[in-house]
Amino acid sequence: MAPNIGNIMKQAKALQEKMARLQEELASRTVEATAGGGMVSVTVNGRFEVVSLRIEKDVVNPEDLEMLQDLIVAAVNEGIRKAQEMTSSEMAKITGGMNIPGLM
Repeated sequence: MAPNIGNIMKQAKALQEKMARLQEELASRTVEATAGGGMVSVTVNGRFEVVSLRIEKDVVNPEDLEMLQDLIVAAVNEGIRKAQEMTSSEMAKITGGMNIPGLM
């Protein structure tokens, strides 16, 4: 018995609509990551954009800018990783855990 193509198309459209709503919601959700014991913190949204970056003045040393740069990179990378985890987790709720290429 052949699957009902009309029903499959309706399901695909419903999934697409759910995913579009989720992408909008994730754009407003954020995660925070820190480095250097909280000396540098970053907030990243569900679109993997850095929303804010905070640097404690105690970590700013003109003689050691390399350390500050490393802390910023570490915090940003951790923030992006956390945002990816958040996005993957929310997508799995919609897709039932199926890994659909090209999504997020």
